[in-house]
Amino acid sequence: MIRSFPGCLALLGIFFQCGGTLQAHDLWLQTNTTVVRTGDAVHIDCMLGNHGNDHRDFKLAGKPAIESVKDLAVVLPDGTRRNLGAELADLGMAPKDGYLATRFVTGKAGVHLVAHTADRVVNHGTPIRSLRSAKCAFVASTLLDKVPAQLTGFDRVLGHRLELVPDCDLVNLGPGTALKVRLLLDGKPAPGVKVSFIPRGVTLREGTDSEYERVTDKEGRASFSPRVGTYHLIAAHLKTSEKGTVAGQAYDATQYSATFTVLVPQQCPCCDD
Repeated sequence: MIRSFPGCLALLGIFFQCGGTLQAHDLWLQTNTTVVRTGDAVHIDCMLGNHGNDHRDFKLAGKPAIESVKDLAVVLPDGTRRNLGAELADLGMAPKDGYLATRFVTGKAGVHLVAHTADRVVNHGTPIRSLRSAKCAFVASTLLDKVPAQLTGFDRVLGHRLELVPDCDLVNLGPGTALKVRLLLDGKPAPGVKVSFIPRGVTLREGTDSEYERVTDKEGRASFSPRVGTYHLIAAHLKTSEKGTVAGQAYDATQYSATFTVLVPQQCPCCDD
């Protein structure tokens, strides 16, 4: 029987940050652009890193099996979903090398979310239920030089067990502009949780890196101002003492992870002349 973890915030006291003893791998999603002309293609990469093991960077650590990403989907501006799992291609030369990728041809203008979830039991000495969420976003616009000023849909909640939700316009970002997110656990704010904002090419210090990490407030919010224009991987982890059985497999604890990748431009479009 699958046990659902209570959403009551009073139980947050049993959470603790995942440590180096748990060999957890996070999957993150990224696109080649944040804004694309309607009717053009967006390229979507599925990459696997070792962020759950305190290796909080953009370095690849293996490659997800294609069958494990079968629920990869694009959420269209009207809320409908298109599954892309069957269209993934393996870009590695060896089983553990490279990453998975696919493309999506846009048909509607507006904000698109790319999302993946996974629920499985992993065992590296102790059986642990791993619940992961990975998201990114892009915008299809009729004109690339005239993106609508007030875009909606970045903050769409998809209902993942642990979910990072943007709390800002992801198009009008740039160095010095606040990158804001909310962290939700079962749809409710998750306060007191460490959130890592990882620029590509940067390796965070062990423990807590005060330069790149924040703790969510009582409303589950966290904010970081990027210094350079590049990909930023946002990652959050929670481990609970929840035990149970899923798909016939018993587990002694539950590990939640959520990622959201944002491509921050070097120059904020809203600051153009």
